[in-house]
Amino acid sequence: MSSAGDAVAAAPRKVAQQAKGNPVAAGLIAFGVGLLAASLVPPSKAEAKAGAALKGQVRPLIQEVTSVAKEAAGNMQEPAQQALESVKSTASDAVDTVKEEGASAAGDVKDQAQSAKSTVQDHASGS
Repeated sequence: MSSAGDAVAAAPRKVAQQAKGNPVAAGLIAFGVGLLAASLVPPSKAEAKAGAALKGQVRPLIQEVTSVAKEAAGNMQEPAQQALESVKSTASDAVDTVKEEGASAAGDVKDQAQSAKSTVQDHASGS
């Protein structure tokens, strides 16, 4: 029991030593201790009343924000659909262009191969 009590008593000193060179850590530790202390103390009647009043005032704001968010999402749906259609169209055009160029290149290669074949045959029969 004595060692547990010593550890609890030494804890603030250890925390202070670790936070000495780091003011942000010290602030965070103090904030955490404050939150812990606040959570242990029950709210007063005035705080409970204020919380209930605040909740009543916030509810319409939450509904308004939700409504605006839904409207914004609805407004973004049409431009997003148009952008998607544009991308589809561009991709389709690109595929058609690649097909046409591929077919043209294949025809050119076939013609060059035929010409080379004729040239080789002419040289072979002429020698």
